[in-house]
Amino acid sequence: MNLHEYQSKEILSKYGVAIQRGFVANNVDEAVAAAEKLTAETGAQAWVVKAQIHAGGRGKGGGVKFSPNMDKLKENAQNIIGMQLVTPQTSAEGKKVHSVLVAEDVYYPGESETKEFYVSILLDRAEGKNTIVYSTEGGMDIEHVAEVTPHLIHKEIIDPALGLQGFQARKIAFNLGLEGNAFKEFTKFIASLYNAYTGIDASLFEINPVLKTSDNKIIAVDAKVTLDGNALFRHKDLEALRDTREEDPMDVEAGEAGLNFVKLDGNVACMVNGAGLAMATMDIIKLSGGSPANFLDVGGTADAQRVQTAFGIILRDPNVKAILINIFGGIVRCDRVAQGVVDAYRAMGSLPVPLIVRLQGTNAVEAKKLIDDSGLPVHSAITLEEAANKVKEVLA
Repeated sequence: MNLHEYQSKEILSKYGVAIQRGFVANNVDEAVAAAEKLTAETGAQAWVVKAQIHAGGRGKGGGVKFSPNMDKLKENAQNIIGMQLVTPQTSAEGKKVHSVLVAEDVYYPGESETKEFYVSILLDRAEGKNTIVYSTEGGMDIEHVAEVTPHLIHKEIIDPALGLQGFQARKIAFNLGLEGNAFKEFTKFIASLYNAYTGIDASLFEINPVLKTSDNKIIAVDAKVTLDGNALFRHKDLEALRDTREEDPMDVEAGEAGLNFVKLDGNVACMVNGAGLAMATMDIIKLSGGSPANFLDVGGTADAQRVQTAFGIILRDPNVKAILINIFGGIVRCDRVAQGVVDAYRAMGSLPVPLIVRLQGTNAVEAKKLIDDSGLPVHSAITLEEAANKVKEVLA
C-alpha cells in the first residue's frame, strides 16, 4: 500500500527522522493557512507547494512549485490543486491532484553548501536481508545514475536479527563524504529511518533527496513509503491512510469483492481459483496463441454474484477478446461454480466476447451438463488441451 508524501513524513517524524516540515491543504484557503502556520512555527518566508499523488517525477510535470511570497503561493496552489498531473511514473492520462503539501523552504543560504543524497531501504530477496541503497547523486533519477555511473550507487546489507549497527551507519555517512556535525546528524538520521522502516513493516522507503542543509542539518525533503500489505493487520492506524482515489478502480472493486486481480496487457481474460492454477492458465493462453489480459483468482467460492462482479471487471478492458474460466473443484464443487456462471450470464443478458469454461474436479461431469444444457453460447472444455484449443478457435 502506497502512502502520500505528507503521510510518509508524519510517520518518519514520529520515529525521530528529521523532515522538511509542512501541512497538507485541499484548497487555496487551506494552503494559505498552512503557509501562515509554517511561518509562525519556523519563521519560513518562502514555501514549496507539492502535489500529492502516488507517483514520482512530480516536479517534471509541474506539480512542485517554489513560492517566494504569498501571492505566488496562492497562484501555485490554485494551479496545482485539481490539475491532471502527468509524470514519467503515471499513465498518459495522468492523475488528478486532490491536495498539496505546503512545505518550508529548506534551501536557505548559510555557511556551507547544500548537498542532496539518495537513500532507500528495501528487502533484498536474494540475500534475505534488508538493504540500504544510497548515493551522492540525490535529486536525480536513480535508475539513470545506476545505468550511467553505477560506481556511485552503494549498498549496505542489514541482518534483520541484528538491525543497523553503528559502524554501518558511520560507513554510509563516510561514503557520502560527510564530516563534522553533518556526519553525526546523518548517523542519527539513518538509524531513525531504519527503525521506522522495520517499525511499520514497510516494503520500501525512498528518500530522494536527503538534504544536508547549509547549516549542516540532515533532513528528508521527500519521502516515498510503501507498506507491506500482508502486515497491515498489525497496523490498523496505517491501513486507514489508504487513498483509493490513487488506485486503479478495477483493483479497488476487485478487492472489495474479495477477488485477487492484477491487470495485464493481453487479449484473453482468465478467471480461476488458486494462484498456481492461475499461472498455469496464463501459460495455456500463451500456448494457444493468445496473451493473458489479467490474473483473477475468485478464491474458494464462485457464486453468481462474485462471478458477475468478475465479469464486470474483466469486460472494462477493451483489449479483452475472450474469457477463459478454469476452475478446479476441490473445496468448491464444480456444479456450484457452473450454476454461478449460468446465473451470472443470464443476469447480464449477454457477453460481448466468447466465453470458454473448463471445470475439473468434484462434480465436473454434472457441471459440464449444466453448462451444455443452459442454452447459453458457452464453450465448455474438460482437459487443459481442450481449453487451449477452444481459446485458439475463438481467437481465429
